[in-house]
Amino acid sequence: MENTDAGSWDVAVIGAGPAGLALACDLARRGVRTLLAERGADLFPGSRGKGVQPRTLEVLDDLGVSGGMLAGGGPPPVGQVWADGRPAREHRMFDDPVVTEAEPYGGAWLVPQWRTTRLLRDRLTELGGSVAYGRELTGLEQDADGVTLRFAGRPEPVRAAYVVGTDGGRSTVRRLLGIGMTGETVDPRPMLVADLRIADGALDREHWHIFPGDEETGFATACPLPATDVFQFVAQLPAGTAVDPDPAAVRALVAGRTHVGAQEVEEVRWASDFTVRAALADRFRSGRVFLAGDAAHVHSPAGGQGLNTSVQDVYNLGWKLGAVLAQGAPAALLDTYEQERLPNAAAMLGLSTRIHRGEARRGKETRQLGLHYRESPLSRDALPDGAPLRAGDRAPDGRPGGVRLFDAFRGPHWTLLAVAAPAPSGLPPYVRAVEVPSYAPYGDGLFLVRPDGYVAWTGTGETELRAWLKEWLAA
Repeated sequence: MENTDAGSWDVAVIGAGPAGLALACDLARRGVRTLLAERGADLFPGSRGKGVQPRTLEVLDDLGVSGGMLAGGGPPPVGQVWADGRPAREHRMFDDPVVTEAEPYGGAWLVPQWRTTRLLRDRLTELGGSVAYGRELTGLEQDADGVTLRFAGRPEPVRAAYVVGTDGGRSTVRRLLGIGMTGETVDPRPMLVADLRIADGALDREHWHIFPGDEETGFATACPLPATDVFQFVAQLPAGTAVDPDPAAVRALVAGRTHVGAQEVEEVRWASDFTVRAALADRFRSGRVFLAGDAAHVHSPAGGQGLNTSVQDVYNLGWKLGAVLAQGAPAALLDTYEQERLPNAAAMLGLSTRIHRGEARRGKETRQLGLHYRESPLSRDALPDGAPLRAGDRAPDGRPGGVRLFDAFRGPHWTLLAVAAPAPSGLPPYVRAVEVPSYAPYGDGLFLVRPDGYVAWTGTGETELRAWLKEWLAA
């Protein structure tokens, strides 16, 4: 699936961040011809979105990159609060995770964003795809049959049946669509984030170092990034201050906020500034064009929800685009993307803001395992009230009868899980039937598991199952 500007495409994805790359991987394994266009000359070089939540690890497991994520990351270290150049106390920033058979990834995992994107790019290459660099979107027009895209310096337009904007908080796609964002500045004080290599002995790598500062200057932190020799340094500056990402200015800021001397900052690998905002796009779709990731919602980095919510967006959208384009599913299936993701993104946006303001902890909610689509038009229950698992819930992992459920679910297919019940025959080719004995997290019955690991339908009757498949997948 060579990424050139020639011809037309099934889907054009604008922006090769974590969301765009994850979507391109998902579409590639479905045989969807995809142009992944990135305005930069390479992938984003910084560590910014470093907290990966358990639900996102489950997604990356399905996409085939969890091994690299686990090897290239680690659990969040305990916080070490400093005062007057001395360790003052430890601070547990995260609630202790609990690993169970149903939830195999218990807590957050720290992986620098640059590593996550490179793992996804490598996986995309394995699947036959690539990134088209140096593609700056300048124009977008849609009609009944598709979308025409124009890129700077390229006279020939590109056609795609659908377009997905994953091009960040200053999204060109969103601007060209005329979709507004509703939100607020969570904190007016500007922030600097940088990746630093610090001299041995200046800071240990067993703690997430916290320098509280005062009300005027704000806080600073230095977090060791696992499987690297780098710290991510974050500093809050007084309101109205101009943030200078120049290495000399970064060294001076480190020296001014911590006991680490400027000369002990041996390298500034990357630095940038940002202001903490919380904003949600008014819509996630306009005709044949969709918004996902930071193009659709901008979070405070507190709680590590931004990158994770972004990956959840495209994991929801990818299988739906594939079903419509490759399986002949009704176009109405695409309407459920905004219906399902906008409320979830709004909830995660609120959580990030509460954590930033000290009104909530980094606990169970942040892990995103409890997110559901129970109110979705796709979710239909035909089991009695009181069943442990409902349509719209995340399908738990486990090994009933020796069958690893996540292994059974992995891939672009649907799964009909028959728990202590016979599976009907003659299912569509993209639905795999798996029979297992009774398993408490599910209860007994039939469970139709979507390609994104959520339960679409529950029941015991074959007639009702086939009616659901006919309605939503034209099967």
